[in-house]
Amino acid sequence: MNAVTRELVTAKALSRREFLRRLQAMGGLLLVADGLSIARAADAPKYGAEGMEHGTIDNPLVFIAVGDDGWVTIVVHRSEMGQGVRTGMPLIVADEMEADWTKVRVQQAPADEVKYGNQDTDGSRSTRHFIDPMRRCGAAARMMLEQAAALSWNVPVADVRAANHEVLHDKTGRRLSYGSLAKRAAKLPVPQASALRLKKAEEFRYVGKGGVPLVDGHDIVTGQAQYGIDPWFKDMSFAVIARSPVLGGTVKQFDGKAAAAAPGVLKVVQMPAPVAKATFHPLAGVAVIANSTGAAIAARKLLKIDWDDGANGSYDSDAYRASLQESAHKPGQVVRESGNLDTALKAAAKTVEAEYYIPHIAHATMEPPCAVARIIAGRCEVWAPTQAPQATREDVAKHLGISEDNVTVHVTLLGGGFGRKSKPDFATEAALLSQALEGRPVKVTWTREDDLHHDYLHTVSVEYLKAGVDVNGKVSGWLHRSVAPSLVTLFNPAADHESGGELGMGFINMPYDIPNLRLENPAASAHCRIGWFRSVSNIPHAFAVQSFVSELAASAGRDHRDYLLELIGPARKIDPSSLQDKWNHGESPQRYPVDTGRLRGVVETVTREAGWGKKFARGHGQGLAVHYSFLSYAAAVVEVDIDDLGQISIPRVDVAFDCGPQVNPERIRAQLEGAVIMGLSLAMFGEITFKNGRAQQDNFHQYRVMRMSEAPSDIRVHLMPFADWAMPLGGVGEPGIPPIAPALCNAVFAATGKRVRRLPIKDQARRST
Repeated sequence: MNAVTRELVTAKALSRREFLRRLQAMGGLLLVADGLSIARAADAPKYGAEGMEHGTIDNPLVFIAVGDDGWVTIVVHRSEMGQGVRTGMPLIVADEMEADWTKVRVQQAPADEVKYGNQDTDGSRSTRHFIDPMRRCGAAARMMLEQAAALSWNVPVADVRAANHEVLHDKTGRRLSYGSLAKRAAKLPVPQASALRLKKAEEFRYVGKGGVPLVDGHDIVTGQAQYGIDPWFKDMSFAVIARSPVLGGTVKQFDGKAAAAAPGVLKVVQMPAPVAKATFHPLAGVAVIANSTGAAIAARKLLKIDWDDGANGSYDSDAYRASLQESAHKPGQVVRESGNLDTALKAAAKTVEAEYYIPHIAHATMEPPCAVARIIAGRCEVWAPTQAPQATREDVAKHLGISEDNVTVHVTLLGGGFGRKSKPDFATEAALLSQALEGRPVKVTWTREDDLHHDYLHTVSVEYLKAGVDVNGKVSGWLHRSVAPSLVTLFNPAADHESGGELGMGFINMPYDIPNLRLENPAASAHCRIGWFRSVSNIPHAFAVQSFVSELAASAGRDHRDYLLELIGPARKIDPSSLQDKWNHGESPQRYPVDTGRLRGVVETVTREAGWGKKFARGHGQGLAVHYSFLSYAAAVVEVDIDDLGQISIPRVDVAFDCGPQVNPERIRAQLEGAVIMGLSLAMFGEITFKNGRAQQDNFHQYRVMRMSEAPSDIRVHLMPFADWAMPLGGVGEPGIPPIAPALCNAVFAATGKRVRRLPIKDQARRST
């Protein structure tokens, strides 16, 4: 890193898209070793939403419309993928506005960050970043309606109050509905933020109360909700694409005559070359456009393509794993160090070491990537299940060679996202193929095989840990090497170390009370598309650290819970920068310290509620794990029952969760229940492997996901109480995942005496004799 580049690297919290844009503006030469974001060193730090591109908007005239009939329409600018943002965000507005929830409609915003503020739906931060702006929107609307009523009655505004969709004048008993006041209120000046009267927590009607159904719930269960696959136009064509099976591969030549002659086929098109300034590029390939998706899929099989596999044609996941293991046993780039580890290890009464492996895993969203695009008079419209509306708009414009102002992105519901749909290559594909048909609407559909073969996979990782312990089993020295290709390689293929953000996911910010410690990050290159995934690098880091703590406790002959609490140490609030974490999820280190008291709290709660310590028969046991991620604290106890053949059943899972204030407790519970299922499924079955550069799994018969019969019959979520609404909010969508795999594997050990250090578990749970 040269001096100029070093000066630009800071811990400012930009969106993933803005980080990538600035990286590209510097020619893609920046190896992001110190953080996920870039700014001039002289800039004052901006945290949270204000550090994101386009920040926040809190103008009620942008987000709220009141009709003459009294119906309130609230605009949601974040994407809905099951986390409940289309309910939770309007709930905040409606509460502050004193709106009757039964008279509220929700409208999805198109891509327009200048108008709506940042729209990236990732990082478990929608509610964290927008609770305050949405409260201000609602409060401003309420005060404008009150002002309109006061003017109508010619009374002081202090004498009126809004309540349940009306404004009341208590002295005379008069009342006016919101609908009757709407036009007058909309013409009034919007109150300044400093003049707003926000509700006190005890005045909340909806926020934190629960009992509010999903706004889309009825439409979802009756099949009326519109997902990305659903838009339909009478003159629409349908496309599938044969993409390069190897990262970086290209089409040397192809014969499309047979495909073009197949029934229903309209055109066979080679995909255009990537546009340099775009962010997420469609892969090289050949598209078949037909009058139905079935016809396009059938014709695609008739394509004869001669591929140039390029540099990654020899990628083999078994050989690559061996290379990662070799690197993990050699010194790497030191990213955090305290005390004198070498001396501590030499003086230790005993050393314990272990190596853990986590393979590539796929998002496997229930709805594979898909999009519809059409071009009319030089203007492109896209309908897509995207987590990144603005990135979709930008990339479509760049690939079509038109202005962003001429691109409209309609955001549908997402049939699962998990980070995959933050990368909108599928939307760009639809736009390019519409262009190839002179603007005719084209729907691009990815099959499940396409989805697994060409996903932006979660990284593969080898984690090596070694600890020195004294005669009582107390840790005196700790070495952890994390070796994994970085997601930054999507934009800078030469990057060979994890970024600061990836390291700040349970690796360098580990808060354990250990006097001598060294954390290293050896180099690793990437040979497939790697992208952010639900909980990202917290998954391998938590799996390794929490499994290793269990091994240390067993080595010391100690109860795992007691040992873990001793390792966490006393309650204290740690400045993340003292842990060399300059990222801290983009938040202020003063507002969001690492709080070991809260970490202890979820451990104590989950073990108490799960009945930790009770005796089980052989083959039956409990496992524990805890992790801090996305500014929230999560602990899990998994109970397993394993038969003589190693078949695992999971009767019960307990999760204790501390995210601070809870806007919609029911959705938090739902997110955590989903995290349990997803975490267990990944731990037991999730794995994508490669031979000759090609992913080997085609569909769910090879990339297994947990079946209903395999899911826990009892999931209990224990939400931690919070002091008051002045506490900052933590994330919810992602932090439930990391502790699940290690808790499950620790339970397998408790039940069988067998250690699982390699995921997925598959057949590793046979009892030790």
